[in-house]
Amino acid sequence: MSSRLDLLNARVPRYTSYPSAPHFNASVDGPVLRRWLEALPRREAVSLYLHVPFCSSLCWFCGCHTRVVNSYSPIAGYVDSLLRELALMDRALGAQRQLTHLHFGGGSPTLLSPDDIARLIDQIRDGFIINADTEFAIEIDPRGLTRETLEALAKAGVTRASLGVQDVNPAVQRAVNRWQPETVTRKAVEQLRETGITKLNIDLMYGLPKQTAADVERTVESIAALTPQRVAVFGYAHVPEMKGHQRLINDADLPGAEERMRHYETAHAALVARGYRAIGLDHFALPDDPLAVALAAGKLARNFQGYTTDVASALIGVGASAISSLPQGYAQNAAAGPEYGAKISADEFATVRGRALTADDRLRRAVIERLMCDLTVDLDAVASNHGASARAFATDIEALAPLQRDGLVHVDGHRVTVPEAKRAAVRLVCAVFDAYLSSGNTRHSVAV
Repeated sequence: MSSRLDLLNARVPRYTSYPSAPHFNASVDGPVLRRWLEALPRREAVSLYLHVPFCSSLCWFCGCHTRVVNSYSPIAGYVDSLLRELALMDRALGAQRQLTHLHFGGGSPTLLSPDDIARLIDQIRDGFIINADTEFAIEIDPRGLTRETLEALAKAGVTRASLGVQDVNPAVQRAVNRWQPETVTRKAVEQLRETGITKLNIDLMYGLPKQTAADVERTVESIAALTPQRVAVFGYAHVPEMKGHQRLINDADLPGAEERMRHYETAHAALVARGYRAIGLDHFALPDDPLAVALAAGKLARNFQGYTTDVASALIGVGASAISSLPQGYAQNAAAGPEYGAKISADEFATVRGRALTADDRLRRAVIERLMCDLTVDLDAVASNHGASARAFATDIEALAPLQRDGLVHVDGHRVTVPEAKRAAVRLVCAVFDAYLSSGNTRHSVAV
């Protein structure tokens, strides 16, 4: 790849894990996960992710494992499975563990009834210790959010809420089947703060159909007025071969690579101008937010939820499609609800795929994480920490040459740096260190 357009069109992983999920395989199953959990040191703190794969309507841009439901019955049955899986986790872990982070994702976790939120929290507290130091975050669809749900979340101990907005232009919203007036988002923010949930994230998206750079600017202006502590600006991943419902989006309405880049640059400039600190590839935080503090201290981390302050060595995933990241490797549950539920009902872990990590995987994962977080990495330091030599990256450094010629990366000996003005290219640089990435892999999203 030599031209800028070629680089913008390249398809590479998002690097929320390494190896990335397409390289998981069936060698990791339920018994393997159980052994990995049993091997965790009993005094070591862990994180917990709980997946709720249901929505009240289908957003055509969605890349998540979720489905639309018209009644509460499927959700009620799924909650029963979650409770059983949590009990399985408790038995495998053998002792209560301190939770550093607890995250409810989806889908739309706010579809859970207040009673089921309470049941889940009670079960989690049976196996884990939640205290004042635990961050409890939940993803929220502002549409249809009720006062009863908000009160249940506050009672459960939620400390941070992440609200999906994407774009405030009605024409863009119609093009992706997500009607969400600005008044709806503003009301949700006000109600969250009234109930004591004051740490707020807002998720935006660029590269959407019918979206322009002016729309991105207007959206940033609208949400910045709400003063969330964090903002995420994700690039829309158009992968209809993987997500069939994305075929409902008219390809002709999608912006080209250069226009997508303008969207990204517009969002970045607009948020920085309003006092937000750029975090890695696509997150922004106010200077006093823990995410910005972690970045300044060189302690920023990255996991399946994006950028995080969480440094726990084990992230345990619960629910259909959920992924656990453990010292030994990754383990993913069955994505299909019936298969997940059947395995849990049989008192088995629902793990169907994953990846055991090799020494080289751990070494390259560390390099990729530092690049994704800090935009720079000292290969000598990382190699030393893993009992290796930076000479192991000789071929990778040579492969960076085309990116260097385009000004997307700077190499000084064994120090690799993505220039601040080129941070959008960081995934391309990471891909050079990816030993599993095959050329022409269309299962990934475009780099920018």
